[in-house]
Amino acid sequence: MPLRAVKPTSPGRRGVVLPSFDEITKKEPEKSLLAPLKKTGGRNSQGRITVRHRGGGAKRRLRIIDFKRDKTGVPGKIASIEYDPNRSARIALVQYVDGEKRYNLAPHGLRVGDTIQSGPTSEIKLGNCLPLNLMPPGTQVHNVEMNRGKGGQLVRGAGASAQVLAREEGHVLIRMPSGEVRRFDGECVATIGQIGNLDHKNTKLGKAGRSRHIGRRPRVRGVAMNPNDHPHGGGEGRSGIGMPGPKTPWGKPALGYKTRRRKDLSGSIIRRRTKKR
Repeated sequence: MPLRAVKPTSPGRRGVVLPSFDEITKKEPEKSLLAPLKKTGGRNSQGRITVRHRGGGAKRRLRIIDFKRDKTGVPGKIASIEYDPNRSARIALVQYVDGEKRYNLAPHGLRVGDTIQSGPTSEIKLGNCLPLNLMPPGTQVHNVEMNRGKGGQLVRGAGASAQVLAREEGHVLIRMPSGEVRRFDGECVATIGQIGNLDHKNTKLGKAGRSRHIGRRPRVRGVAMNPNDHPHGGGEGRSGIGMPGPKTPWGKPALGYKTRRRKDLSGSIIRRRTKKR
């Protein structure tokens, strides 16, 4: 998807680089697949901030995406490619032969009028969804399941794709976008192809206001705070952090500190995304 630069009619427009939206074929979403989306402002059920720098932003409505792809054996035709404000990827409206409509993540190269299908009998074709143990090595996939029947949870961002490496004893090895190699149950399903909107990473917002429209609040540097607010704070004038390594606001190491808590993933990771020192 190409990008476009705009005329520098103001300082906020001078550096902006926006997507061209050439692949979008329909402006209004399908009403039957919309749901209300309530903002949390980064707060949990107790009202405490658990994710910082969230809040505000333009109102959105949730598009109900079919991550499970459980409509087995029923072919569907791509009716439109649409914009989704809740994710970086584009979404495709699928019209199935039985009359049902669903939203799917749109892979790169999928066009209006193409036919897709889900299930073990599906062919190896862009947009089709089938179990990992039926895919040949080297296949690019996205929307990968971690547990059978739960729906795709991995590789769902714009431009992302994983690669099937090998099959072994009912399991499949997949190289993730981070370079990590993980073992999946062969019955887990994934969708063939790379997620579209490849140039999403090259866009430039151009002004702080557009970040606020997205729902991102300002991030304040720790060295600009007081000592009671951040470990890096305090000092006369401009000063360094005053410690061997950078810290989080809660005093934990900010670089090189292991944050993974799930122990059940240790057996599924064949090669980690970073080399051990």
